[in-house]
Amino acid sequence: MTMKSRYEAMPVSEKYWWKVVALCFTGWILMYADRTIFNPIMSVIGEEFGLSKASLGLANSIFFLTYAVAQIPFGILGDKIGRRLVIMAGFILFGVMTYLSGLATTFGMFLIIRALAGIGQGSYYGPQYALSTEAIPVKKLTLGTAIINSGMAFGTSGGFLLSSKLVLENGEHWSRPFFIMAVPTVIVGILFYTILKEKVLKEEIKNDKAAQVVEKVSLSSIFKNKRLLAAFILCFTSIYANFVIITWLPTFLIEERGFVGSSVGFISSLVPWASIPGALFFALRADKMGSSKKIIMTLVPIAILSTFAIAFVTSKALLIFFLVLYGLSGKLAMDPIVVTFVAKNAPKGSLGTTLSAYNFVGMSGAILAPYITGFLADRFGTMQVGFYFAVVLLIIGLVTFSMVKETPEVR
Repeated sequence: MTMKSRYEAMPVSEKYWWKVVALCFTGWILMYADRTIFNPIMSVIGEEFGLSKASLGLANSIFFLTYAVAQIPFGILGDKIGRRLVIMAGFILFGVMTYLSGLATTFGMFLIIRALAGIGQGSYYGPQYALSTEAIPVKKLTLGTAIINSGMAFGTSGGFLLSSKLVLENGEHWSRPFFIMAVPTVIVGILFYTILKEKVLKEEIKNDKAAQVVEKVSLSSIFKNKRLLAAFILCFTSIYANFVIITWLPTFLIEERGFVGSSVGFISSLVPWASIPGALFFALRADKMGSSKKIIMTLVPIAILSTFAIAFVTSKALLIFFLVLYGLSGKLAMDPIVVTFVAKNAPKGSLGTTLSAYNFVGMSGAILAPYITGFLADRFGTMQVGFYFAVVLLIIGLVTFSMVKETPEVR
């Protein structure tokens, strides 16, 4: 088989896109479970290594720094040599590093291993969404993306519950969750290469020659696109707020709201579980309305209110209510709609690169959120200040995105 034929678009059955959705959904479960198994046991690891909150936040920030930096190179590499190959290599790397995380004997060693795990995870976002966007029918793109993204919710919840149950409740060593997650990660990476096709030709564009024309674009031209840039900024602020919550919420619940044991994992899981019906409902609405922007402009103000309230209220009942409200309207619920907006405005032939650039900017928020929130907690003696700062950033993202017009056509 020649290199040309290996990467040319191939026609597939109408049911193929469900196979893509199912595997991409599973990939996100593993990605987010690996990230969140650390969060409920941060205090345990902190006690073992004698760390401040800022240092604990640094562990997450280092992970997301390498994850974000790897985004664009992997997106470009995936467009050039194949998205399946890039994803498989990345999953094997981060699976191995997840296992080694549990073997770390010093905090410095733990940081290095988590940094390498971040590089492995950096292979996924752009290449995965390029594969799925090409495979999912245009009329079902937002819904399909929402189903894929719901894997983030399952993974977040699974990571919280796994480590809080094993470590906080059963008293097992903090390394156990890392060992458990490693093997399925490697297996799923191999499945991406063996099960999926590199490029597919959707029914609606088989006879559309214009849709198959590839534009030659530079990375700078992507960042000069005003619609894309506004989406990038919104993504940054949304992910910053989300990672303040998923990184520090378990510790916040323990230290400032009096939750204990496995209840920490359960309460923290309310956010990702609520995001699943929220994402599916609003994705269906966006597909029906043909408008991503209207839905986004509805969701962000609700996310702003709920983020503020999570830190402000002291009633456990109200806290639970606003956690659910944030889940329904926050990053995980909104992300498939923003991804669809970006996909509509991405240059043809550079979808993987555009999506990687989008996630690179967004994940910069994940780099900053853990450390800044930990620093503010050390400085002011409470994690509330970190939540309020996330609210300010969300307002900036909302105002910026409100200034752009939506693309009238769907590619």
